[in-house]
Amino acid sequence: MKSGWQERRDLEGRDGPGGAAVVGLLLVAVGIFFLGSELLGADLNGLGWPAFVIAPGLFLLVMGLAIPHEGGLGVAIPGGILTSIGLVLALQNATGAYASWVYCWALVAPGSVGAAILLFGLLHRRRDLVDSGLQTTATGVGLFVAFGLLFENVMGVDDLQPDDPMRVALPLIAVALGVAIVVWNLLPRPRSQSKPRAD
Repeated sequence: MKSGWQERRDLEGRDGPGGAAVVGLLLVAVGIFFLGSELLGADLNGLGWPAFVIAPGLFLLVMGLAIPHEGGLGVAIPGGILTSIGLVLALQNATGAYASWVYCWALVAPGSVGAAILLFGLLHRRRDLVDSGLQTTATGVGLFVAFGLLFENVMGVDDLQPDDPMRVALPLIAVALGVAIVVWNLLPRPRSQSKPRAD
């Protein structure tokens, strides 16, 4: 009995109308949004300029996730990168902490690359991509925390005050990430059944 999870997926016959239909619906939704904003006189600049980086990134990410074969990763990964850049810029725009780019790059790459691969693997039930995405995302978050502790708590690149939440948040994230890694490695893993090779 198959669990539905696969290590590899046969790509023949996978190019159905599902992905194209999702892209069409996204285009309709985007068109309605901008048409409505024009008719109602809404000021899109009020959303903040990083929204104009996040929106196309989300569009590419969703479009890539909708494509049912591995070619979708070629669209989803750039979408994830663009979305993460926009989110980091939005946070920096709100706080003025632009010097945090010295460690936030790790959330963009490899962090967002791993997150896009993880989402694609979960959506299309690809265990190999889920494992790879988890490892890549964890690497990105680990680099972010390590460099964040160095540059914020030791070197003080953003001149955070002693009562600033970020001075406590980064060590807490480090502890949580460390505990998660230890627990993950202690969990029993299903053994892969090795098939005898034919000589």
